[in-house]
Amino acid sequence: MRWSAAHIPTLRDAPQEAEIISHKLMLRAGLIRRLASGIYSFLPMGWKAVLKFQNIVREEMNRAGAQEVSLPIVQPKELWEEAGRWQVYGKELGRFTDRHEHDFCLQPTSEEAITDLVRRDVKSYRQLPINLYQIQTKFRDEVRPRFGIMRGREFVMKDAYSFDLTPEGAFKSYEAMRAAYRRIFERAGLRFIPVDADTGAIGGTKSEEFTVLADSGEDEIVACTKCEYGANQEKAVGVISDKPAAAKTGGAYEKFATPGLKTIAQLAESQKCKEGDLAKTMIATDTEGHCIVVVLRGDHELHELKLQTHLSQKMKWKGVRLATDVEIQNWKLPKGSLGPAEFPVAGATVVVDDALSLEAPYIVGANEEGFHFRNVVFSRDAKVNHVGTIRRVQAGERCPKCGNALEIKRGIEVGHVFYLGKKYSEAMKAEVLGEDGKLQSIEMGCYGIGVTRTIAASIEQNHDEWGIIWPLALAPYELSIISLGEGEPQKKAEEIYKTCLDAGIDVIWDDRSLSPGVKLKDSDLVGIPYQLIIGEKGLKNSQVEWKERRGSKKDLWPVAEAGTRVVSEIQSRRRENRIPS
Repeated sequence: MRWSAAHIPTLRDAPQEAEIISHKLMLRAGLIRRLASGIYSFLPMGWKAVLKFQNIVREEMNRAGAQEVSLPIVQPKELWEEAGRWQVYGKELGRFTDRHEHDFCLQPTSEEAITDLVRRDVKSYRQLPINLYQIQTKFRDEVRPRFGIMRGREFVMKDAYSFDLTPEGAFKSYEAMRAAYRRIFERAGLRFIPVDADTGAIGGTKSEEFTVLADSGEDEIVACTKCEYGANQEKAVGVISDKPAAAKTGGAYEKFATPGLKTIAQLAESQKCKEGDLAKTMIATDTEGHCIVVVLRGDHELHELKLQTHLSQKMKWKGVRLATDVEIQNWKLPKGSLGPAEFPVAGATVVVDDALSLEAPYIVGANEEGFHFRNVVFSRDAKVNHVGTIRRVQAGERCPKCGNALEIKRGIEVGHVFYLGKKYSEAMKAEVLGEDGKLQSIEMGCYGIGVTRTIAASIEQNHDEWGIIWPLALAPYELSIISLGEGEPQKKAEEIYKTCLDAGIDVIWDDRSLSPGVKLKDSDLVGIPYQLIIGEKGLKNSQVEWKERRGSKKDLWPVAEAGTRVVSEIQSRRRENRIPS
């Protein structure tokens, strides 16, 4: 491609709407343009990057035995009601009514549609296992679209669905997809970590996220400094190695006055101790109005989703959340002096975070304004119903697998694998005849990759002060030939350009009649991995300049060897990155 014929509308400055670096650089480099809130058009350079990643995804999915299909973007309400998700998905589900007053939605994912497809045609265990995938446009009506295509409403996603006869077969399919995902993101040149994650609205019993590490990431990742343990904060578990010693025999708790002390920090200062030596209490409730007493270490934060998950599993309670001030007042509780000992609400459920010791003495609220208890031992002085990890795990806690220190990283979710079990097949009666001649529900898994989101995540991970630095596998062009000046530089550039085209190199030649500074800055901005710079000064010495975008490494090559050498160099880098020629 000649730059003079290409549509690459670069910008000197990022528009004010741009928030994070990928959003800024995609706008400045002419990759995307905003059409509406959370909805973007891809320009030629941006779409080339998307297509290159799609090709990697497609190759690895096919290699793993999956087969590509294309499902409708528009799906009927009845299917979603069968699976019970028409209401669960909430306002993020883009809904509309057609001229016949029939309700439809725009697919955010396609568990219902694919299950319907399979139940129509797959009737026997002999037709299993199968894995079907699509690379398709999705729509989710995000409440607050932001960060360009990172958190947009319309996006391209690869979603795959496996169907097996048994749980053992389903887990085998799950592991095959995990392996395929590793290959995909490795080939894309990304630094990533697989982490345990919550199943969310998709459902199922097991899930993992593939997270690209980046400082701008929305997700907080807990990772071991030694082993491969990693988890999203919503699923992370840490081991506390410095719990206080058990209380000595005797030593009943006692009330003492704490007038005007409203915070854990104030209480710790008054008692000449650390916040971590205290216990703090919050009140939660659910859709049935249960009073839930939540107790954590003074320096820890509650993770509401962990609490919600814990109680939904243990008690089948739904909609667990922190209580409002009005609800706390209705229970006649003093918000600033709460504690599990002598708790005044009958039938309250007490949940204690596992960072606390049930046998050690703590200072807690006395459920009376301006008073606390000291020397409260939970196993002795409180009716504890549940113990579990309901806090946000902190750096320095110990890994649950190997015992080494945990660290906190930021990440961007780009892929997610789920073991669904029979969640959808039972609800939608997707059944096959087993070997025994009896009908049984199919075991399912689903596997998603945010294709367009991955492009933004790659830029978040690969950029510098001058612009994008594409990994070779995702680069819209592998090589940028930049001719500086007319005459001989232009002639030699065209000669090498044709040599590269004949060799199958994805090359763009900047043949524009612009200043050297503009052309060099544009090439750095759009992030082409390799540059061949041909100028009058270099040609006088029979040389051209070879530059690597990452690290700005430069070298001078004899002009007579430039054509064959650049082809050899690109082909060698392809082999290193497992990029097909």
